[in-house]
Amino acid sequence: MTSSHQAHNFPILHVKSSVVALPADFMLTEALGRDGMAFIRDGEGFVTRGHVIELSAVGPGRISSLASQWRHLCANAVVDNTNPESGRGLIALGSIAFDDQSQWRSVLTVPHQILGFRGDRAWLTTIELQDFAAPTSLDESWIETWPTQTPIALTAGQLSEDGFEAIVTRALEHLGRGDAEKVVLSRDIEATVGADFDPRPAIARMAKRYPTCWTYWVNGRFGASPELLVRVDHGRFSARVLAGTAARGTDPDVDRAIAAALTSSPKNAVEHRIAVESLVNALEPFCNEIVADPSPFSLALPNVWHLASDVQGILAEDSSVLDLAEALHPTAAVAGTPRDVAFEMIRELEPFDRGSYAGPVGWIGADGDGEWVIALRGAALIDGKIVAHAGCGIVPGSSPEAELAETELKFKPIRQALA
Repeated sequence: MTSSHQAHNFPILHVKSSVVALPADFMLTEALGRDGMAFIRDGEGFVTRGHVIELSAVGPGRISSLASQWRHLCANAVVDNTNPESGRGLIALGSIAFDDQSQWRSVLTVPHQILGFRGDRAWLTTIELQDFAAPTSLDESWIETWPTQTPIALTAGQLSEDGFEAIVTRALEHLGRGDAEKVVLSRDIEATVGADFDPRPAIARMAKRYPTCWTYWVNGRFGASPELLVRVDHGRFSARVLAGTAARGTDPDVDRAIAAALTSSPKNAVEHRIAVESLVNALEPFCNEIVADPSPFSLALPNVWHLASDVQGILAEDSSVLDLAEALHPTAAVAGTPRDVAFEMIRELEPFDRGSYAGPVGWIGADGDGEWVIALRGAALIDGKIVAHAGCGIVPGSSPEAELAETELKFKPIRQALA
């Protein structure tokens, strides 16, 4: 059922969508197959199984290449979709490498079947390389019995805790010389797993514990991201910036005090302002109208507080969600500013290729609508290992010890999911 992309040689896809009934209290994660993908928030989104075609790209032009390939593929598709609501019909799920110089393949995958759920409506989209009779219900194969998960402990990877503090110290020297305003540095933890490792129990745990995050499983990476990169829905876009983090308190009064301290922190205010300005400046050329929150709000997750700002607007032209993702990535929240200088510092100081960590992950429809988040709070399956990354924004005044503690907070979701 698979096909590989060759330049300008795309198959004709046949796409049919049907409304389906789901049992009461049905959860999308229950239908996630071993060969499937997932993109879920608050119980809504997609799970898939199988795939029909995979589009890929590597290097500096990878996002524009994927956007172009997608347009060519969709142009000849035969789509039978009586309800053209955003997310129905022909879609692809994808993940994109963080760095232009990464050898990690950026991929868009067109699934064989997509089970979608939004509001009180569910649909099943089937995609084939030839015409077919569309199924109108889910067969029993959608619900599988999962294996029992053996607890997995993640330990230091290529960069130890001491090593991370050392690169933060070196970054602060750069910032002290005025080389940049901010740089985001990460460290890694890992564990060896067998060929039979099944990530689905961990993915389901994340979806349940972090319902307001976007739980994803695409191209070998899974996680629960709190950060929306960009959403496009019929000419309107929205994005969310997170920059500034603090641990949750166990006592309600202490927790409220932590949130207030985060909001009033000069260091976090600077980091957040840089991230918002970077996003707004990147999107202005695409917009007739753009509005950002006048001041950040405190966003509560089970393990951390974040400073957050929402940005919304109206697109000026017929731009796809991938076009906007290309303009935005990488945001100052995951790379730094100025962007080019921050990238050079990351390449100098981090001893690994981030792969798709902190890159965009999400979906795109044939109409250009879609939703992409930043691949955070998760891990990738790489050559028999689970590899997780967590990073922090370094600005003048940052403390290596405090930044190390922040990475451990950000590792909490993946550690919990694998425990």
